[in-house]
Amino acid sequence: MKGGVFIIAEVGSVHDGSVGNALRLIDAAAAAGADAVKFQTHIAEAETLPDAPSPSYFTDEPRMAYFKRTAFSVDAWRSLKARCDLRGVAFLSSPFSEAAVDLLESVGMERYKIPSGEVTNLPLLAKIAALGKPVLLSSGMSSWAELDAAVETIRRRHADLTMLACTSEYPCAYERVGLNVLAEMRARYGVPVGLSDHTLTSYASFAAVTLGATVVEKHFTFSRAMYGSDAPHSLEPEEFADMVRGIRAIETMIANPVDKNDVARFADMKRIFQKSVVAARAIAAGTRLTRDMLACKKPGTGIPAADLDRIVGRSAARAIAADTLLAPEDLE
Repeated sequence: MKGGVFIIAEVGSVHDGSVGNALRLIDAAAAAGADAVKFQTHIAEAETLPDAPSPSYFTDEPRMAYFKRTAFSVDAWRSLKARCDLRGVAFLSSPFSEAAVDLLESVGMERYKIPSGEVTNLPLLAKIAALGKPVLLSSGMSSWAELDAAVETIRRRHADLTMLACTSEYPCAYERVGLNVLAEMRARYGVPVGLSDHTLTSYASFAAVTLGATVVEKHFTFSRAMYGSDAPHSLEPEEFADMVRGIRAIETMIANPVDKNDVARFADMKRIFQKSVVAARAIAAGTRLTRDMLACKKPGTGIPAADLDRIVGRSAARAIAADTLLAPEDLE
């Protein structure tokens, strides 16, 4: 992993059934700094009825036909896993059926991402948890009661669990991100938390990292003009790379708290930019100093401006020229 936050490039099915596209998407995501590249493993007959409806944001093709057309063979999945290994990124794919879990196990899946629509599929969760591998559980369309049941099912089998805040809207408006859910899930379940971000920018991901997210998942595509349900709300490679750079910068900031009493490093700046007490006009020796005789000007190498009130009322020990820095020996 390249940093503390585990950054997932969610390719989903944006490859549109092309193994070549999928391989190049892995290359592009790795180059953009992703820690993992995630796909979706759909075995149409195992997960859906032929007449199941399509989501409102993608009605160009019947759902079952789309799943069949874009599905990969076991050998294709192995080639994707091998490409991830070659590029130094983790291979992930969300299974949408128990048959898909079996397929991914044959490929060598090391951790599982459970998508929002499968949270209530407790038999699937039990099968995955029994494998004893780390689990990322997305929470997009589930109530607390449904999440409680899912967490209990997974924990009963002692799986390593991370919860992802998520809103199952494509795209997700800022008002619907629900950053509050991060802290609520952490408190409720005592597990690491992250964000599966469906907004059209990186801002929600940045905010989540500042709030303690350990995982960020973001849809990834070559171009938002590509066909399919995922591309329109994905980041393109340079946008994704910019998000990664931002997250890594935020990690650095969080890991390096500043001590406001540690001002020694600013000694030169303080001499240049801070102000000292000076004579506003010529002052004769023995003159009792009044406020109008004094001013505060750069540089900060004399009596600090903060001490001006302590000087008022004292007497000049000698003649002081106008625009002269006052020194302790100038005062009685």
